[in-house]
Amino acid sequence: MSGKNTKVNFNLANPVQFLALGFGSGLAPKAPGTFGTLAAVPLFLLMSGLSPLLYGSLVFIVCIAGIYICGKAASDVGVHDHGAIVWDEFAGFFITMFMIPVSWQSVLVGFILFRIFDIAKPWPISVADKKLTGGFGIMFDDVLAGLFALGIMHIIF
Repeated sequence: MSGKNTKVNFNLANPVQFLALGFGSGLAPKAPGTFGTLAAVPLFLLMSGLSPLLYGSLVFIVCIAGIYICGKAASDVGVHDHGAIVWDEFAGFFITMFMIPVSWQSVLVGFILFRIFDIAKPWPISVADKKLTGGFGIMFDDVLAGLFALGIMHIIF
């Protein structure tokens, strides 16, 4: 079974699905990726005071754990990269904001840039989205979108 918006029953009591669904934010009926990214903002703000080494290490852990979390949640419901799985959006937004001075303007611009790259999927993000499978595939296109947005953020800020 495949499809980004196929109707399935997720279980928020399952810790892996709870994380994959961005604490429930991915269950928004419209634009779950945008709501997932929005749910990542408070966590980013909590992490923003960390040293670059600690922040980067935490983001690395989020990405590596995300391969399992997203892959397992997708496998549990039988749908690859279901739209409600938004842990990858958390990772992508955290990457976008790496070593960016925190202000409401930078958070807003980072949010918008990440969403643009995640939705538009320019090359090579589109290739990763189409060709890669499993938890790695779910995560990797958002990691790339985050890296693209990060590059622009460092030019701007």
